[in-house]
Amino acid sequence: MTHHSKSLSGVAVAGAFAAALGLAATTTPAFAADEQEKCFGVAKAGANDCAAGAGTTCAGSSTIDYQGNAWKLVPKGTCTTMELPGGRKGSLTALDRDNPPA
Repeated sequence: MTHHSKSLSGVAVAGAFAAALGLAATTTPAFAADEQEKCFGVAKAGANDCAAGAGTTCAGSSTIDYQGNAWKLVPKGTCTTMELPGGRKGSLTALDRDNPPA
């Protein structure tokens, strides 16, 4: 019986450890904050990150695809090289294109 208890205990510990690792993996961002940058004009409607420009209130509130004053966090160094429809480019500063009417 002692042998059986030890193997069940080992399974329980291994399961708890795996669960803890799984939880850590889901709460850790894909990129550290210093490896990301705000990129304006690249988010699809409703997919922007928080603190977007006029016509939006926060995350998910942009109303136009590639809205120029709405930003999304992207891996550092990729913003201005993204290929977007219509020849659009991402920008590290807010853009005047594709914004909702004032």
